[in-house]
Amino acid sequence: MNVIVIGGGAAGFFGAIACAEANPKHKVTLLEAGRKPLAKVRISGGGRCNVTHHCFEPARLVEYYPRGGKALRGAFSRFQPKDTVQWYESKGVKLKTEPDGRMFPTTDSSETIINCLMQAAERAGVRLFTGTGVKTVKQFFAAENKSYFQIELKNDRSFKCDRLLIATGSNPLGYRWAKNLGHKIEPPVPSLFTFNIKDSRLQDLAGVSVSKAQVRLGAGKNKLEQTGALLITHWGVSGPAILKLSAWGARFLYDLKYNSSLQINWLPEYNQEILKQDLVAVKETNPKRKIVNYCPLKLPKRLWQSLVNYVGINPNKVWSQISKKELNKLVIEIVQGNYKITGKGVFKEEFVTCGGVSLKEVDFKTMESKKCPGLYFAGEILNIDGVTGGFNFQSAWTTSWLAGNAIADY
Repeated sequence: MNVIVIGGGAAGFFGAIACAEANPKHKVTLLEAGRKPLAKVRISGGGRCNVTHHCFEPARLVEYYPRGGKALRGAFSRFQPKDTVQWYESKGVKLKTEPDGRMFPTTDSSETIINCLMQAAERAGVRLFTGTGVKTVKQFFAAENKSYFQIELKNDRSFKCDRLLIATGSNPLGYRWAKNLGHKIEPPVPSLFTFNIKDSRLQDLAGVSVSKAQVRLGAGKNKLEQTGALLITHWGVSGPAILKLSAWGARFLYDLKYNSSLQINWLPEYNQEILKQDLVAVKETNPKRKIVNYCPLKLPKRLWQSLVNYVGINPNKVWSQISKKELNKLVIEIVQGNYKITGKGVFKEEFVTCGGVSLKEVDFKTMESKKCPGLYFAGEILNIDGVTGGFNFQSAWTTSWLAGNAIADY
């Protein structure tokens, strides 16, 4: 049986290897448009490659996926991070777990993962063609209700196959082929990005970080909320809390053209009343200390000074002189300050997309299309995306492993 895999990224390689290893009789060909395959693997995790996450409970794992979690629940019961770790170890690559749960190769180099996948593909007999851009993908029906796929390349070469796995990530061409083969495409929009904010409160604070902040978008039923580390940048805010919020709010922010109000609680362990009580106590215990110089809270000094100045407290004023009005304004700025998002930034060189092939049209036991027999999908071409931390790679490993093994069974 001839098998074609389009897309030489993480999902494409993993699916091709899975198929070739499970059934050596199949002729597996991997087509990659670029000269160098696994480009996204190379730059992921700052060049270290965040392979997966140390979350070995499928029920918990799915909670890290703004889109696709429900569909992945059964898939993760068959191939999850623990299986990913074992797979790489079986190839001689050991992974390590960092305090936040992210898992990297012990070498701290993405080249280790790239070499592993390249070598595994070669050993399994996968034929790899690079610099081979695909022009068209068509399905033809032959006698006895059998079908095959015809893949025309940009160099005028063509391939014919019985089974086709499309793993082209967020490449628009992949969406086009899937649509032409009968699939609905959920409109792709960016996910995992930073927020552009121009605000005097954040001016000159680039590099200042808070280990735990609470950030909110929207209100009522549309309210989105995340808690985690936050980093102030030259263009606005970043860090895990912001990236997670951007993932869950990807479509919400896209619809608003990335213009929205962001509420920040710099100290989520406090509510207004408790914080007010604590600051009133400071008036009594440290009455002669200057407010701007004495921060009684676990806030970076420069951030504290910026917020104090913003609410209009005289820099020479001491704690005993703070008015009730000033204290209330300061409390509000700390626990529910509102900032105007005016655009989005890019999270390093990594790009994750919300959107893709509708999950209702894919059998998640095999990753085969429900619309087009013999067609399979894996990775980011599907309407699946996770938050930062190795979750997007894990969905790629899982879906491609399922697809590769399902194809091998024929």
